[in-house]
Amino acid sequence: MKWKTRLGAGVTALAAVLGVVSAPAATAAPATALAAPDISLANIKGHLNQLQAIANNNGGTRSPRGGGYAASVSYVENLLKNAGYTTTRQTCTSCIGQSQNLIADWPQGDASQVIMLGAHLDSVSAGPGINDNGSGSASILEVALTLARTNPAMAKRVRFGWWADEESGLVGSKYYVNNLPSSERTKIKTYLNFDMIGSKNWGYFVYDDVASIKAIFDEYFASIGIQTEGDSEGDGRSDHASFKSAGIPVGGLATGAGDIKSSAQAQKWGGTAGSPFDNCYHRACDTTSNIPDPPLEKNSDAIAYALWKLAVGTTQGNDFSVSLNPASGTVQPGQSLQVAVSTATTSGSAQSISLSASGLPAGATASFSPATVQSGGSSTLTITTSASTPTGTFPITVTADGANADHTATFSLGVGSSSCAPVTNSTRLDIPDYPGAAVNSTANVAGCARNASGTTKVEVHITHTYRGDLVLDLVAPDGTAYRLKNSSSDSTPNLDTTYTVNASSEAANGAWQLRLRDVGPADTGYLSSWTLTV
Repeated sequence: MKWKTRLGAGVTALAAVLGVVSAPAATAAPATALAAPDISLANIKGHLNQLQAIANNNGGTRSPRGGGYAASVSYVENLLKNAGYTTTRQTCTSCIGQSQNLIADWPQGDASQVIMLGAHLDSVSAGPGINDNGSGSASILEVALTLARTNPAMAKRVRFGWWADEESGLVGSKYYVNNLPSSERTKIKTYLNFDMIGSKNWGYFVYDDVASIKAIFDEYFASIGIQTEGDSEGDGRSDHASFKSAGIPVGGLATGAGDIKSSAQAQKWGGTAGSPFDNCYHRACDTTSNIPDPPLEKNSDAIAYALWKLAVGTTQGNDFSVSLNPASGTVQPGQSLQVAVSTATTSGSAQSISLSASGLPAGATASFSPATVQSGGSSTLTITTSASTPTGTFPITVTADGANADHTATFSLGVGSSSCAPVTNSTRLDIPDYPGAAVNSTANVAGCARNASGTTKVEVHITHTYRGDLVLDLVAPDGTAYRLKNSSSDSTPNLDTTYTVNASSEAANGAWQLRLRDVGPADTGYLSSWTLTV
């Protein structure tokens, strides 16, 4: 696609719509039914001029430490609302000045399948941040407005996010992801991030976290004769890291920041070898004059290409499903468990699927046998914890990265405490004299996601005139009885004793019972209390 000069926004919108209407439906799976429209470079530059003006009016910066960030949010939000988006401002309580994330949903498509695009809207305090990251913010804004203008039939729901306080450590996007209910988090099937896509000494970098997502961007760039590279400079340094750590498949584009362009890269893309990709990175000179047209033009069209391919109504292509059995399980630190991973071809032909897991707690590992299957095949996931793995419940995301599609499934991993709270029943229980029946006192254990230990303790306090008559058993929730005390000729009154039993084969949670029976005549008594420590 060549660089374009527009005669006017109205002509551009009309041409884009006409182009979409006349485009025939593709038949090759999984091609989109409609071609992505051209994204107006002139409109993107208009947004960047507005962000520059906002910085000029706020001390030369759009940092959340001043009014520039809040004004940037208002500018973007007003355009989106007028275009028909449902917008939400999320106050980030951990961000500088409790600045706000801006979220915008296009109210069409399957709400259970969300394709999300994002860019951070803040700048550093040192400058206006027009490349970092006005370029990403303005480009996805214009893509969002183009989606609204062309209004194609949607297969999936599209959501856009403009993040607060990225420059302090991805704070806004982390806040958004961490505050998503698990049910909402699993709806986000792909997150695409765009942070600095207009560098003056540019390269063409594509995130390589998920091969099938990278392939979509590479497909576009190959169509216009541009070679790409994986983005090693941006690994973990932008907002996609917040989503990736939650097990959400991520992708994105960048044109380089402070790294030095090599001779090979200059030969491939042009520009100056031995110089930074953006000499104004995090400096006051990161203004509108710092951004050339070619990378901004090509990257914005690549964004639209990926969005239309992922979310706009598509022809029936190769697809599959993935499921886990069981969907949850608990272990004690140091233990492991296995989960069956099943796939099925739901349309088209079978495809190769690579399996991975994320969201594991510290000290835990995951392995698949095998790690790659054809759709319709199965694998075994083994999750192994260590003695140092923290207790709690952890949503583990299993990502099935297919050749034509990606899907995820969630496993709820419970890691139990190695020490569960003792349970006491202090309700008096009379013990019938012989030949009376046995009686039971119950202690309910809950919130202890592990087995009982080999040194389970049973502390009993019984008032009785002849304790040798007593027989005591601990009865596990599954009905297994553990003998604590047999009858004897011990004529001593009362019983205040702690017994130790090996109940390690029993699940700790459930109703445990202390069973008491008097097997000798003439003496009576009662249970005052007992305490169970599993």
